[in-house]
Amino acid sequence: MKILVTGGLGFIGSHVVVELQNEGFDVVIIDNLSNSYETVLDGIRKISGIAPKFEKLDLRDKALVEDFFKRYDDISGIIHFAASKAVGESVKNPLLYYENNVNSLVYLLQQIQHKDNAHFIFSSSCTVYGRADEMPITENAPIKPAESPYGNTKQIGEEIISDTCEVNDNINAIALRYFNPIGAHESVNIGEFPVGTPQNLVPYITQTSIGLRKQLSVFGDDYPTEDGTCIRDYIHVVDLAKAHVAALNRSIAKKNKDNYEVFNIGTGKGSSVLDVIKAFEKISNKKLNYKIVDRRVGDVVSAYADTKKANDVLGWKANFSLEDGLLSAWKWEQKIRG
Repeated sequence: MKILVTGGLGFIGSHVVVELQNEGFDVVIIDNLSNSYETVLDGIRKISGIAPKFEKLDLRDKALVEDFFKRYDDISGIIHFAASKAVGESVKNPLLYYENNVNSLVYLLQQIQHKDNAHFIFSSSCTVYGRADEMPITENAPIKPAESPYGNTKQIGEEIISDTCEVNDNINAIALRYFNPIGAHESVNIGEFPVGTPQNLVPYITQTSIGLRKQLSVFGDDYPTEDGTCIRDYIHVVDLAKAHVAALNRSIAKKNKDNYEVFNIGTGKGSSVLDVIKAFEKISNKKLNYKIVDRRVGDVVSAYADTKKANDVLGWKANFSLEDGLLSAWKWEQKIRG
């Protein structure tokens, strides 16, 4: 079965490509290389023994998307990652996020709405819950007003997919609302390699520790948490990748109860920013240079997952610990800077 992975050279997408190829799927990657590198193809090939097909393409160009699907008319499923994903950047440049994250999704759905038995796995986010009332967060938690344009694009994206599935019984869609991916593949052939300044905590930690960044900023220590810093659910990227394969297999096997389903993908454990820093210092045996600064616009206090539905219904669970993720991320950083 041929599966399209959009944003397949990115951090999460590349790990999903590896897991798909290990499961015997024929993978085609679309990526515009705005936040990734073509050399990631070599890392994927080293791990899986297979070089996936790759097309450099910007999904905001509707004509190019239409042409792609004419050339690849045998695609049976899409796993959609291609999107801008930084909360802070989205606050500063909302129109970029609405154009990139919404238009590309619409163009993809337009291409598969007439296919027989199409499978669509959407890269959603825990940001759709906004400032959740209770922890851990279940899939039944109310969708609150988004705290950032990025979060809003994920809410809108889910609504677009749900509305499309209402009138297209041939599309089986699953939205995976995942929390905070970290780590790298155990081979250290692929990992998180952001273009420019990292927008996520762990790559900023590893870049600071290796000397690429002078200092890590901790955004606020006056939140209503045990140590005053924000709490997140940090999930190993390989665990997350396997969740996408589980979702795709569920759709293919027609085990879905509805043609649009949602699952939280996390560890079920919350860790504060200072918890992560301490855990990193332990696994690396290095002190980290960090400084407490003002809060950042768009950040919620706490977000960690209730994973019961994913465990019981999807048949998936996270196996790696926070320390596992940090150690693999540190090994990856050392390799790429070595």
